Amino acid sequence: MQPGPHNAITDVPGVRVGQVERLDAPYLTGTTVVHVPGTAVAGVDVRGGAPGTRETDLLSPVNSNGAVNAIVLTGGSAFGLDTAGSVMRWLEERGEGVRVGQGEYDVVPIVPAAVIFDLARGGDFTARPEPSWGADAIAAATDGPVALGNHGAGAGARARSLKGGVGSASVRLDDGTTVGALVIVNAAGSAIDADGNLYGARYGLGDEFAQLRTPVEPPPPAAPGRNVIPGPPMNTVIAIVATDVPLDKAAAQRMAMVAHDGLARAVDPIHTLVDGDSIFALSTGPAAQGPRLSVTDPAALAQLETVYAAGARTLCRAIVHGMLNAESVQTPAGPIPSYRDTFPSAFSTT
Repeated sequence: MQPGPHNAITDVPGVRVGQVERLDAPYLTGTTVVHVPGTAVAGVDVRGGAPGTRETDLLSPVNSNGAVNAIVLTGGSAFGLDTAGSVMRWLEERGEGVRVGQGEYDVVPIVPAAVIFDLARGGDFTARPEPSWGADAIAAATDGPVALGNHGAGAGARARSLKGGVGSASVRLDDGTTVGALVIVNAAGSAIDADGNLYGARYGLGDEFAQLRTPVEPPPPAAPGRNVIPGPPMNTVIAIVATDVPLDKAAAQRMAMVAHDGLARAVDPIHTLVDGDSIFALSTGPAAQGPRLSVTDPAALAQLETVYAAGARTLCRAIVHGMLNAESVQTPAGPIPSYRDTFPSAFSTT
């Protein structure tokens, strides 16, 4: 096994990513959109105690919706859900969605969404994603490299006292199929152990994280009041795992469920009452390849378990890339240092 050409979710055929962010004061937030022009079967699993989501019920295997057109990951807490509306309008203008009439544009695009809490991180509670940012992000979507760190919904993300951000990774399995992940690392928990090592780095493929060393600098303490506004910390890790293996809806939901293991390996603690941890799963594999894999088919179990395990590990690696690519920022409440700036010795070549 090895990473795909971009080591990103866009290595999965049929997946495109676009992002918009603002880092100029008082903004520190953004929006990330994953577009699947050919649609994708999707599932979701929400385990955080304070989620902010849209259109997740229709992904249940017991409901009739067959596929999604895009998924929005955004800052702005529940206010950020408005960005999905402009994504719907962008798709509608192109005739992408569930056909409900005879006209060319008589469609209802299916656009689930999840948010992180980053309100006031840039200094102004109202400086959050505008509804139009969703359309801007999907219009910019490509199947090329994904900008990591302080981009899209990762602009205002943090993981305990360190700057978080967008992370992505992929793997090509031995049978030629691909699994990818994209994550917004914004956790109440920590991505590092007591010695400053990134928890998820041990899951690197080959020499992916071979440059990392145990740092000599002490880890920073958790910063109280790090959300600027008073009250307990509010965060959330949101993510998407994707594969070109054809899955049915139940199998996609199970992929999302297992992917939470990747969060637990890379962030501690996870799934707290102040997190909204949510993971979507996408299958872009066309049904023309044969019957979609089902969790009730004993003949499919071996392949499903391989894909699920790859999804969890790839998400774990994506979190590491999000932390390694995040850049330090200044906020009215003080600096949010990056992993690189906090632990320069971790990158020592001597």
